[in-house]
Amino acid sequence: MTAKPTNKKSKSKRRIGVYPGAFDPLTNGHVSLIERAARLFDEVIVGIAENIDKRGMFSAEERLALATKSLSKLENVRVERITGLTAHYALRVNACAIIRGIRAISDFDYEFQMALMNRKLERDIETVFLMPSLSWVYLSSTMVKDVAKNGGDVAPLVPSVVNRALKKKISELNTQS
Repeated sequence: MTAKPTNKKSKSKRRIGVYPGAFDPLTNGHVSLIERAARLFDEVIVGIAENIDKRGMFSAEERLALATKSLSKLENVRVERITGLTAHYALRVNACAIIRGIRAISDFDYEFQMALMNRKLERDIETVFLMPSLSWVYLSSTMVKDVAKNGGDVAPLVPSVVNRALKKKISELNTQS
């Protein structure tokens, strides 16, 4: 006798993970984490989210384009815009997991609370915590923007398309000032 699936997710053959974030901008730390997730899941959806509490450097459309170009070589990765609650989005796209990055212990408390809320919202969606490669543990989008705004070289920290976009954006911002 074969056991019947206990929930909707176990019927799905493809394992889809959603990695949500603002990605303002996408860094090599993000790329490292996405590459790791791409080895674990059949498909990874990088969800470009809008953070209404912060004014980003790049618009959602710009971030979507930059991530799409930066990740184009990863065959099982696609980039989409996310609106609404991530847990509900994950359910709509038949994902089995939400992927979250943790760089340091200081990230864990916030990420753990978010994982518990997502489980409350959608019980069948798991949260998977991944770490970037050790060489990118210190890196954040905020640090990249700060270094770039102050004339530092961020080329080793971000995909080349992002580096070019950062230089252009900062030049535009400096012209407006």
